[in-house]
Amino acid sequence: MNRIDRNAGVAFRQLVTGYRTKDGERTVGQGLTGMLRGGRLTSLLGPNGAGKSTLLRTLTGMQPPLEGDVEIGAREIGGYTPSELSRQVGVVLTDRPDTENMNVRELVALGRSPYTGFWGRLTAADDRKVEEAIGQVGIRDLAERNVRTLSDGERQKVMIAKVLAQDTPVIVLDEPTAFLDYPSKVEIMRLLRGLSARQGLSVLLSTHDLELALQMSDDVWLLDKQRGLETGSPEDLALSGALERYFGREGISYDITTGQFRLIKPVAGRAYVSGSGPRRVLMRRALERIGYEETQQPDEADVRVATEGNVFTINGEECSTIGAIIDKLIRK
Repeated sequence: MNRIDRNAGVAFRQLVTGYRTKDGERTVGQGLTGMLRGGRLTSLLGPNGAGKSTLLRTLTGMQPPLEGDVEIGAREIGGYTPSELSRQVGVVLTDRPDTENMNVRELVALGRSPYTGFWGRLTAADDRKVEEAIGQVGIRDLAERNVRTLSDGERQKVMIAKVLAQDTPVIVLDEPTAFLDYPSKVEIMRLLRGLSARQGLSVLLSTHDLELALQMSDDVWLLDKQRGLETGSPEDLALSGALERYFGREGISYDITTGQFRLIKPVAGRAYVSGSGPRRVLMRRALERIGYEETQQPDEADVRVATEGNVFTINGEECSTIGAIIDKLIRK
């Protein structure tokens, strides 16, 4: 498939998001400025109640901003008709579609609705787009299955195929990895990243899968009611301290050397770990989990653990597994 125009991204300035009610305006986010770039996977991260879903709805034209500007493809979002906007932005929400007696191919074909006119008849070109989308997501073996019989992961792939069939330069997904097992989360993220890179799509998703998003996203948007919106690559946000500011809490810290968040535990003691390779790495991880700090200069009070050979030893006593050593230290 040809790459879509990279310029057809989303830009917003001094955006105020929220709702207009009979009692007045309820502001959710304010002073938000950023850009969604083509050919990149962007993850929107933030705590519950930060306004992530409200921001997504505002950027996709599902609700108007209270203040500020939103542009899609360098054109004000308010200047699009609903039909025109549906050819620019594809949206995957958390709601389950009403798919009574519908198979996968029929659901994916609904993505062609912006192009099929009043009668909704698919042309040969529309059919090709549907089959192309099914192939891109790797669900040809599911095409004739009833949507009700699918797992959560399979259903999410089908919804992504539907939005690909819609053939828009911008794709926005609200919590696409929610309720999936870890391998399925990774598969969905890899799929979206590959699609954005190969086709030049602007892909934005909200997620609570912090570690996975930091590993697989090209850009990250951090959203918080008090701090507002901060954007950048995962690495730049780590170097600036933004990740620590947005997600650091008592008992949690961001380790910039490993790129991971760590739990801070009370110190139970010190341990000297000899050996090398995976056995030593996993032993150190297990000791850290129960509060033992590693030392390179042990004294008599420190625990000594050896990971060489076929068995582990703790203070000279053999143990067959890491779990056995941890049990000894917990009961100590």
